[in-house]
Amino acid sequence: FKTDLRWAPSLWRDTFVELLDDELAHGDDWFLNFNYTLTDKISQEEKKRGLKVFQSHTHGKFQCQRCRRFWSSAHVSVLFHYRLRKKRGIVVMRPFGQACLDCKGRFTLPFFSKEDVEKVLLKLFSKIRKNCYGEHDEDDEPPPSERVVFTKPHVSELCEACQQGTCSQRDDP
Repeated sequence: FKTDLRWAPSLWRDTFVELLDDELAHGDDWFLNFNYTLTDKISQEEKKRGLKVFQSHTHGKFQCQRCRRFWSSAHVSVLFHYRLRKKRGIVVMRPFGQACLDCKGRFTLPFFSKEDVEKVLLKLFSKIRKNCYGEHDEDDEPPPSERVVFTKPHVSELCEACQQGTCSQRDDP
């Protein structure tokens, strides 16, 4: 863990741009921005204007800003809002943080590997092709053998997505 484990929006933006031409070759301009208060709720008005929501999760690493502890998580939630209007596509992303198990400090934003960023963005681009261009991927849903099995218990009080009510691992009553 000698790497710098801070949140790096530039990794997401650069990877988005790298994958864009191959994945969304429709001649439209697409942009990626960040909003750290984004929720999975959208209004009827936003729906009418074509706004869509996509949530995924991936592997990430964290370092507590208070006690400096490191940890990995196989379930880091990332949320996207996206739409295409007049040949201009916009994607707004929010990564969700986790709090330290030891000191229960503030939520820390994750560090992601380039490989994990690419996997999430490829899933996002698949949703964009389906919902904005009417294309359908046969492999929209991963085969059962590739579905992630979580081995560690999910600690809802340490998960920012759970606290926002948007985590797919949340324990619903």
